[in-house]
Amino acid sequence: MLDIKNLTIKIQDRFLVKNLSFHLNKGDKLAIIGEEGNGKSTLLKAILGICEYASVEGSIQSYNYRIGYLEQSLNESVLNQTVFSYLFSDEVDYYENINSFYKYLKLFFKNDQILNQSMNTLSGGEKVKVNFLKLFLLEYDIFFLDEPTNDLDIETLEWLEHFLNVTEKPIVYVSHDETLLEQTATMVLHLEQVKKKMECRSTFLKADYATYVTQWMNFIDHQNQMASKEFHDYQKKQAKLNQIMQKVEHRQNTISRSDPHGAQLLKKKMHSLKSQEKKLENLNLTEKLDVEESILFAFDVPALPKDKCILTMDLDELNTGNKVLVHNIHLEVFGNTHLCFIGKNGVGKSTLLKKIYEILRTRQDIHVGYMPQNYNDILGKSSVLDFICTDKSKECVTKSRMLLGNMKFTKEEMEGNISALSNGEKAKLILAHLVLEKYNVLILDEPTRNVSPLSNPVIRLVLKEFKGTIISVSHDRKFLKEVIDQVYLVTEDGLKLL
Repeated sequence: MLDIKNLTIKIQDRFLVKNLSFHLNKGDKLAIIGEEGNGKSTLLKAILGICEYASVEGSIQSYNYRIGYLEQSLNESVLNQTVFSYLFSDEVDYYENINSFYKYLKLFFKNDQILNQSMNTLSGGEKVKVNFLKLFLLEYDIFFLDEPTNDLDIETLEWLEHFLNVTEKPIVYVSHDETLLEQTATMVLHLEQVKKKMECRSTFLKADYATYVTQWMNFIDHQNQMASKEFHDYQKKQAKLNQIMQKVEHRQNTISRSDPHGAQLLKKKMHSLKSQEKKLENLNLTEKLDVEESILFAFDVPALPKDKCILTMDLDELNTGNKVLVHNIHLEVFGNTHLCFIGKNGVGKSTLLKKIYEILRTRQDIHVGYMPQNYNDILGKSSVLDFICTDKSKECVTKSRMLLGNMKFTKEEMEGNISALSNGEKAKLILAHLVLEKYNVLILDEPTRNVSPLSNPVIRLVLKEFKGTIISVSHDRKFLKEVIDQVYLVTEDGLKLL
């Protein structure tokens, strides 16, 4: 249903993919993975023919099958529309699609009151659900989904997994949700930037995600073992040859002029040895595989006492505008607690997290850092180094560069503008900022969202070992299992400790 042949994508002098080929059949679920900024979203746009900022060459054949595209974020031009006007444009007539619309609506929303809301009043998860609703109404043949799990509540995540597994429509998706990848992918395309992001590599395998990761790790290990063995054997042969050549050279220097025959034999021997040396130098040895290394960072903060009260909250109502989201909020948080709020999209989790941050940020006895759902709320439009350096001292700049390097930022990215970064790179920049500022209380809204499944295990481990307090919102099931020790369900009637 979709044929890609010899696809090459280039941004200025940097290749994202070279001569990529794959075929998509009915029922295939292709997961695209890779580190932040490696071109996953660009690849989707290139195939769709809507990538204006990159050079694209190769053959893309969709055989007139219609491709529906779930973007990573909504275009700002639609945010002032109502949900109804966004869903029902010239492409979709409400009355002609009324039956299918209400069937799909029930998948995501309790009632049709959502239709009268402005798009900019929706939570992140609600926006994703509205986009899914629009895709279903347009009845596409193939789906391209860019980060479909972003901000979705756990109930909808489980629905999405079921949908991916049962639909016969081919789906190409970018995701950082390891659980989703493990349970749905039938094919994996891994995009890498190697040799300090000077070269690209793409690996395609028809296999589930767990099988791919195992085979990928085994391949790297096998190749590197072969490279080490061949290099060791090469060094042994070279050392032995050098030893023999030194002996022959010594005999040549000490042989008597009265033995011309012996001198001739030594000359022939040295000629033969030099020939062997040349062959040895021209051996095509297996190279160690250059792979993208994992990110590396750690928090260096003293442990907070477990009996230290971080937060006491008693709210009759949590509001946004004129709307009451949650009633009767009662919460106590103590030192060294790792807490997470879960709940349905739109219930008010991010609003609650912002409220907690506003309460705690002025406290003098704790040091509070914040990662919002919308990164631009704190990032602004400065350069990367300007954001992360609290002062311009040589020590601060050196420390910042070292940490950003460990987060796999290139020199050009460090010195460039934040606006040029991918969402995953922005997430890693905020994490680096939290580390450098040595915050001992972290307010984190979806901290693993947008970060690759190859980096997320590192982030989870670092946060698990964090000795301060974490108050978070997340739908990442691995994050909840590995990092969090208290989970609160947010409902309209308050908080419920699970």
